Amino acid sequence: MNALWYFEDVNLFNILCPHKFKRFKASHAHDFNSYGKSDYIYFEEDNANKVYLIDKGKVKIGYYTEEGDEVVKAILSRGELFGEKAILGVEKRNEFAQSLDSQTSICPVPVNTMHELMRDNQTFSLRIYKFLGFRIKKLERRLQLLLFKDAKTRLVEFLNELCEDYGYCCENTGDMVIQHPYTQKDIASLIGTSRPTLNVLLNELKEEEVINFNRKEIRLLKKIA
Repeated sequence: MNALWYFEDVNLFNILCPHKFKRFKASHAHDFNSYGKSDYIYFEEDNANKVYLIDKGKVKIGYYTEEGDEVVKAILSRGELFGEKAILGVEKRNEFAQSLDSQTSICPVPVNTMHELMRDNQTFSLRIYKFLGFRIKKLERRLQLLLFKDAKTRLVEFLNELCEDYGYCCENTGDMVIQHPYTQKDIASLIGTSRPTLNVLLNELKEEEVINFNRKEIRLLKKIA
């Protein structure tokens, strides 16, 4: 089951992008912004007056500690939404958003437009609030893992999460196959460890015959808990 169970389509862009609404399309200019690799879409303390939908590419969401260490909260890909706290009235960003791909395409939506669409369309509004609730719950869980669990437990939890989001059962073997958009560097950042440590942990799970993996795919050979 996909973790975004309450949406008709996992691609939020196809559901939430305002150009899907005839009235918006007719009365508003609707442009896409392009970003290169490592370009920032917004910084901490920037005004929170827009939300963003990813048409193409990947975006890293994170913040910096007082010591200057980077904490990655999420890595989002095509069809996902970010900057959503602006919908709830947050006026300043408390995180940064950075493009991870050389050709990232973003659909920016003014908060006022989003509020207008939510007022006029109850179904649309319900989808937005359900999405916000799910995103907050997911981030809280990830931060709890970073604070209280060891790296291997964090990896196992993340693999379970990937299985919900991207997994399917292989009919021939019965294995759960996860075809995901993340690099090993992405995964290491998300679970709060180094890339070499991640490689060690993945190979440990492989030796234990729990998983098999390559660059594009992870196979769960047995249930992990």
